[in-house]
Parts: sequence; C-alpha cells; structure tokens
Amino acid sequence: MAWRQLFLISCLSAIVVLSTLREGIAASVGTRQPAGQEVQAGVEEIFMQELDALNFLKKRGKRSPKSRDEVNAENRQKLQVDELRREYQEEQRNELENFVEEQNDEQEERSREAIEQWRQWHYDGLYPSYLYNRHRI
Repeated sequence: MAWRQLFLISCLSAIVVLSTLREGIAASVGTRQPAGQEVQAGVEEIFMQELDALNFLKKRGKRSPKSRDEVNAENRQKLQVDELRREYQEEQRNELENFVEEQNDEQEERSREAIEQWRQWHYDGLYPSYLYNRHRI
C-alpha cells in the first residue's frame, strides 16, 4: 500500500511541476501578432499573384508543341546524361580489367613459386638446375 501512495505523490508532483513550467514558457514567449496578419503572411508565401498564375498557365498547354529552346534544352540534358553514363561505365570497366589483371598476375606468381619449390624439392643433384640447362638460341 505504501508504494501506491508513493507512486501517487510522485505523479501529482510531476504534474504540478510540468504545469508551472508550461505557464513559465508561455509567459516568456512574448507578444503574438494578431491572427489576421499571420494568415495573410502565410498566404503571400504560398500563393502567387493572379497575373503571374495566368501567364504561367498560358505559356504552353498540354497539346501545344514545345518551343525550339525547350527541345534544345532537353536534348542537351539527354546528351549530358548519356555522356555521364558512358564515363561511369568506362570507369567501371577499367576498374574490372585492372582487378582481373591483378588477380591473374597474383595467380601466375603463386603458380611460378609453386613450380620453383617443386623443382627445388625434387632436384636430385645429378643435373644442373633447369635455369642453367636451357638451350641457347
């Protein structure tokens, strides 16, 4: 029973502290503008003037052909995107070729070392090593 009373007292004290803090924060914010001025400022930020809106809508309808400038701009953008894609693919291809070349070099080095070790292990001493036994061209 004592823990219930302790819990109830702590909850009530927390509510009192929070309510006093909220009143203190509200008092420290300062004066507010009248409601009409806030709404009008928001409307000016969101909406454009009527003439600007009409001119924007009159520029080009859905079915009207694009102007030469619009077509040129779109073509320039497509060419730029194609060039970037081509450069990216070339870079990826070069990286892959370099990786494959490094892997092949490492594999050749490992196999050469293994062959050399095998020849040294199996050398019986009767003949000179293969490096000195090559035919001259």
